[in-house]
Amino acid sequence: MPKLDNETIELICIAVTALAVLLQAVVLFAVYLAMRKAIGSVREEVEDLRTSLMPMVDNSRELIDNSRVLVDNTRRLFARLAPKAEATASDVARVAHGLREQTEELESAAQEILARVRVQASRVDAMTTSGLDALDRAGSYVAETVSKPVRQLSGLVAAAKAIIDTLRAPVREPRHVRLPGGEGE
Repeated sequence: MPKLDNETIELICIAVTALAVLLQAVVLFAVYLAMRKAIGSVREEVEDLRTSLMPMVDNSRELIDNSRVLVDNTRRLFARLAPKAEATASDVARVAHGLREQTEELESAAQEILARVRVQASRVDAMTTSGLDALDRAGSYVAETVSKPVRQLSGLVAAAKAIIDTLRAPVREPRHVRLPGGEGE
């Protein structure tokens, strides 16, 4: 059996610690790659959502602006035709009223779409935050899991070394103490 001296024990402890740190680095790297992939897919989903919704929002805004212009033009037309044809003016007023309602509906739909986009963005933020929190907890758990057994192993090795050193030490014979007034004086 090879002799276990302090340098050998320290070398073993250092090797075990290095392996533990390497294992932790591998686990953290794997978690990093998984989070990176997840963030990339979330980013793609948000981009797809943005590219599909933004043209609708822009078209809705243009439609609303065009509808407002149309309503304004209709009002001017009413002012010019009112003295000439009362019946035609009431028909056009009904049309303008319908257009106004449709404009309001389109405006509320556009606001609803924007609200949904905001909700999705907050969900993505919450998912990213919870993922990073889980990564932090996993790193703490790995560090705690590795360091506790290493400390226990170090204690056991130190205890075994102390016992072996004690057993290997030469046995000393007890000294005889001479008392004054005893034999030999």
